[in-house]
This record gives sequence, structure tokens and C-alpha cells, in this order.
Amino acid sequence: MKTTFRILISIFGLAVLAGCSAQPKVAADGPQLEFGLHTLQVRQQPVPDVFQVNGSVHSWRTASLSPQVMANVEAISVREGDTVKRGQVLIQMDRSQFVTATERGQAAVQAADHEIASAQAEMDLAKSDFQRLGILHQKDIISARDYDQARAKLDSSTAHFELARANREQAAAALNNDRIQLGYTRILAPFDGIVTERRVDPGVLAAPGVPLLTVEEAGNYRLDVAVDERDLKYLHQGENVPVLFDAISASPLSARIVQIVPAADPSSHSFVIKLDLPHNAGLRSGLFGRAIFTRGQKQAIQVPRAAVLDRGQLQSVYVLGENNTAMLRYITLGMQTGDQVEVLSGLMPSEIIVSDPGSRDLAGKHIEVR
Repeated sequence: MKTTFRILISIFGLAVLAGCSAQPKVAADGPQLEFGLHTLQVRQQPVPDVFQVNGSVHSWRTASLSPQVMANVEAISVREGDTVKRGQVLIQMDRSQFVTATERGQAAVQAADHEIASAQAEMDLAKSDFQRLGILHQKDIISARDYDQARAKLDSSTAHFELARANREQAAAALNNDRIQLGYTRILAPFDGIVTERRVDPGVLAAPGVPLLTVEEAGNYRLDVAVDERDLKYLHQGENVPVLFDAISASPLSARIVQIVPAADPSSHSFVIKLDLPHNAGLRSGLFGRAIFTRGQKQAIQVPRAAVLDRGQLQSVYVLGENNTAMLRYITLGMQTGDQVEVLSGLMPSEIIVSDPGSRDLAGKHIEVR
């Protein structure tokens, strides 16, 4: 009986084991599929060999206005950003001492005029006496001594007259200098422009040569860049060059090379290139700009900018590997031309990338190629 029971238990256990082993196995999930994407096989192609040079904007004409006389500043009629016209009074300085000097000079000129008039009358009288006594001397009516005395008096009066004229010229020159000094008490705008810097306030004692205001001509700007001596051979005066200003627009402006400074910087071995900028309301002195020059053409890899993912300061693309599985690959970008961007490193010719990943996470996913 016990033996039969043990046999039944064994049969039941085998049946249970057989039932467990007969259950179907669940297959492991395969890679997730992504549909509706486009791919692109990258290849090298001829592209412009360009290089960018950074620079800053300057006005073609800039004037740093300094006084030419020492005096207190009485009034300033402008501030930074104000537009000025040529000849406009910008700074008025204390003119009292210069007015006094001018009045003193005018009095000296008037006194010199009176002295000339007196010397003229004295000379005319001496000349008349000399002529009359000359006739009498010829007739032996007067002695030679009297005749010589008349000649000496004429010479003395003539010298007095010439001295009076010289003194008058000296007084007139001093008066003219006083008037010039008086004119220096008003600092005028040298040309139409805009005030970019103000360094003084009323009440300050201004000294000659110390800048008080800076005025630059508005509308006429240039971009100054420093180009390495190795690239100088690619630049030509009069050539048009695209220039980018991030503060103004994403579209480049067309600038023209107007000057290549012939002397190089001995420390950097670079040459200053001056580019004439077109009229643009957004241009201001000090703006940062990038001039784009070309060396010709080169072979390079370009991909659509839409294929590039920006993650902070890093750029990447999805590259298709085995079985069209997408892998994230970090790359280094170069210049962008239109909707194409140069890839400096990270991709090899003939590799296939996803050209329109959008914002989808494709890493490790199977791409159904169109």
C-alpha cells in the first residue's frame, strides 16, 4: 500500500514539473523602432576656405576736445548721446580774465594810434622845415649848421614815426592774441556728430591738453581687425567682405577693405585691416564684429544645421550603426553657410546620419530608413 502511494506521489510530481516546463517562454523585447525620419550619407565636397577675424567698430572721425587755456568750466550744454552740429557751443569757460586782457589790448591799440598821429604831425613839420631851410641854404641865407640841424630833426621825427607804427603793430598783435584766447573759452563742436564721452562738470578748473569731451562723427563707421601675416596675401584693397554683428542682425553686412596698414605689430605679427561699413542705424563705436575672409576652396564635410543637436556648449548628431541603430556622436562645427554647417571633427565620409532628428531621443533606437 505504501509503495503504491509513493508511486502516485511521484507520478503527480512529474506531472506538475511537466506542466511547468510546458508553459511558453516570453521573448525579450527588440530595439524600439522610429519611423518617418530622413537620413543622409555624409561626404566631402568643395567648400569655401573661410576664416573669421574679430574686430571693433570705430568712427571715421573722432575728436577729443581739450581746452587751450586754463579756466574754470562755467557750463556744459551736452551729455553722452547728444547730437551736435558743427560750430555749436559745447562748453563755456570763465572768460572774465580774458575779457579784461582784451579790453587792455584795445586801449593799447588806441594809444598807439594817437602816438602815430602825433609822430606823423611831428614828421610832417620837420619835413616842411627841412625843405624850406634847404632853399635858404642854397641861397647862402642860413648857415650849414642850421641846415644840418633841420636834417637831423627830420631824421629823428621819421624814426619816431616808424617806432610808433611798430608799437601799433605790436599792440594790434597782442590784441589779436587776446581775442584768440577769449575765443578759446568757448569749446565748439568740430563737426556734426554725437557726444560719446563727457569727463567734466561745471566748476572744475580745466587745464590745457586735458580731454573734456569726445565727439565722433555719426553714420560713418569702420571695422578694424588684425589679420595674421600668413593670411595677408588673400586680402586686397577694395574687396567686399561680409561682416557679422551679433548685436544688430544675424545677416551679414557688406563691408569694403579701404586700408591695409603696412606696418605689422611686432608682438603678434599681424596687420590692421580697416573696412568701411555701410550706413546702419544699429552701428555704434565699440561694437564687436567678425569679418569673414576667404582663402579659396577646400574639401570638407558639411551637414544640414537641422541635423545638429545643441546641448549646452556641445553639438552632436545621430549616426546610424549596425542594423540602423542610432548612436549619439559629438562633433566640432566650423563655419555655417546658409543651412549647411561644416563639421571639423567627429564624422567620417560615407557615415550615415539622421538629417531631421528634431527633439526626439533616438539613442539606441532602430531607425526605419525612408
